[in-house]
Amino acid sequence: MRGRFDKELENLNLELIKMGGLIENSIETTVKALINQDLSLVKKVNEYEVEIDEMEKTIESHCLKLLLQQQPVASDLRLISTALKMITDMERIGDNAEDIAEISQYMVNQKFIKNLVHIPQMAEATIGMVRKSIDAFVNKDKELALEVCASDDIVDNLFTIIKNELIEKIQEDKNNGEQAIDLLMIAKYFERIGDHAENIAEWVIFSITGEHKYQ
Repeated sequence: MRGRFDKELENLNLELIKMGGLIENSIETTVKALINQDLSLVKKVNEYEVEIDEMEKTIESHCLKLLLQQQPVASDLRLISTALKMITDMERIGDNAEDIAEISQYMVNQKFIKNLVHIPQMAEATIGMVRKSIDAFVNKDKELALEVCASDDIVDNLFTIIKNELIEKIQEDKNNGEQAIDLLMIAKYFERIGDHAENIAEWVIFSITGEHKYQ
């Protein structure tokens, strides 16, 4: 029975890795949609979101079956409950990527009021956080999870830089206001993605140590 249970846990890890890959692709695509002003990529992000939602349901069902059909010990219960917490944040990351894509479709025919340098940097940082947090769970790597938590400061700092730049653009010309607000909202969604990735890492630490920051 234990061997079968361990095999199911391995399958759970593979499902989480797959869902994480979909999230990474969604974030990468939403940034390309924005920078290249490409409506076809907005549609692709929407397709990723459907897949992400399906993966959330699949993993949730898998976790519940493990709880009901097996006899997990305390450490197993932490792993399964962590997986359930993780997929909630992962699904919300997918929602945020779709929100960014939705805003970007209204900017397709606009000239950008500033070079989009820091937004792609935020995207790259959040993708790294998502990937590392899932790797930390699969490999039970507390140090990697702590690294993810520390990385959220990078995302927050980039958001502050973008916010200040956009304020300057509005001060230069009030006609920049509408696009500045759209870009600020996009940056805010990326900040939220970073927060969700940090949440995942904190639950990974719980799965390893049994302790959570807010418990």
